[in-house]
Amino acid sequence: MQLAEIASVEVILIVMAVGMIVFGSAKIPKIARGLGSAKSEFERGLKEGDHTVAAPDGGRAGDVSAR
Repeated sequence: MQLAEIASVEVILIVMAVGMIVFGSAKIPKIARGLGSAKSEFERGLKEGDHTVAAPDGGRAGDVSAR
């Protein structure tokens, strides 16, 4: 089953209409803004994680053979 079969235009419109009914039209932009900032924070955390992979003791923190 392909994505085009699942997410047809009709299905997307129905989901959007249900979202408007459930959350209200004023809440939708706030929810979208929150999701966007969460995504940005997640990506920032991934970048910081790449820079802090090395252990403070030179890489021997998880190495049991060096003890």
